[in-house]
Amino acid sequence: AMAGPLAQGWGLGAALRSRAALRPLGLLAPPARGVLGPGAGSGSAPGEAALEENPFYGKYRHKIQELRRSSPDVFESRMEKRSEVRKQPVGYSKQGEFIRCMEEKARLIFFAEGLGTKTSKGGFTKDKTLDSILNLEMVKEKSAEEIKQIWNQYFSAKDTVYAVIPAEKFDLIWKRAQKCPSFLYALPRKEGYEFFVGQWSGTALHFTSLINVQTQGEAAPSQLVLYHYPELQKEKGIVLMTAEIDSKFLVVHEAQCLANQAQLFYATDRSQTYDLVETFNHRSSEFKYMSVIAELEQSGLGRELRPGQVSDKS
Repeated sequence: AMAGPLAQGWGLGAALRSRAALRPLGLLAPPARGVLGPGAGSGSAPGEAALEENPFYGKYRHKIQELRRSSPDVFESRMEKRSEVRKQPVGYSKQGEFIRCMEEKARLIFFAEGLGTKTSKGGFTKDKTLDSILNLEMVKEKSAEEIKQIWNQYFSAKDTVYAVIPAEKFDLIWKRAQKCPSFLYALPRKEGYEFFVGQWSGTALHFTSLINVQTQGEAAPSQLVLYHYPELQKEKGIVLMTAEIDSKFLVVHEAQCLANQAQLFYATDRSQTYDLVETFNHRSSEFKYMSVIAELEQSGLGRELRPGQVSDKS
């Protein structure tokens, strides 16, 4: 099923880094001459000299000296561990290191979107390929389920529409898209429905409002583009999808509604539903606008955006 935006997944990493940065500075006191005090001998443990400059040293001096006399091995072991801590930078923690490692892996799998890409008219990315988003070499050894989780987690933090489509379902969509490359979609508004034309261009599905098409013809700018990537279809059995949205005209849940409609009309097993697509493309004189609305109401998608809850951007 088409997926929409989810909760952000990297907030915990930032929180853990903040806590790590508050590590007590007493553990990182600089080395100083002297050991435990005037009576200390020359056989002091490495790093022992720094203890005296710790502001809390006086409070624990007796216990430290007692431990050194009674259990010298334990004392030396603790001093060695303390010396290791002193070599680590401020803010170091195993949790923070783990999160930095995970973030680095994420950066390796996904490239920074928009860098080095050309934009077409309307600000949309020109030739938005999968290998400009995803490091395909990094996912070669991963299963379809792992790739699905990676894709969903990455885009859940972004204000967009995305999905992982089963290969057999996309086969059906693609076969029909080649025969019927355009269709009319209805988006619920405060006062009825606004119609959008969806036009396939390769594996990208472009949407623009009907009024744009009527007034600007072929020059009508896209307001939503759904990018489908079949590169992993044969090997992994999945097709990845993401989108670009013109936020001046559509918000994410409206784009989601149009994406769900594309699935409804092009991936349906119900012959009467797909017949509307064929009629629009090949028997346009027989096509009735209200048939689309009736189909949406029957499927339940027409209730996704209830009048009064939708920001009217038309």
